[in-house]
Amino acid sequence: MNASNANLFALLDMAIVGVPTVVFIVWQLVSINREIAKDKAKQAAPPDDSPESAGHPVGEHRLDDR
Repeated sequence: MNASNANLFALLDMAIVGVPTVVFIVWQLVSINREIAKDKAKQAAPPDDSPESAGHPVGEHRLDDR
């Protein structure tokens, strides 16, 4: 195997690891930014006083969750 083929294999090995890593990082950044936007929209929205809303300020449970 000559040096050219060795360089191509090294580039292929780096791409096999590097491309999925970069895709995963971008996916995580987009996901985090979406969650931050949801949280900001939730805080900006007026409170929900419907009977289906949570019975406490945290908002983790519905009224029928015991």
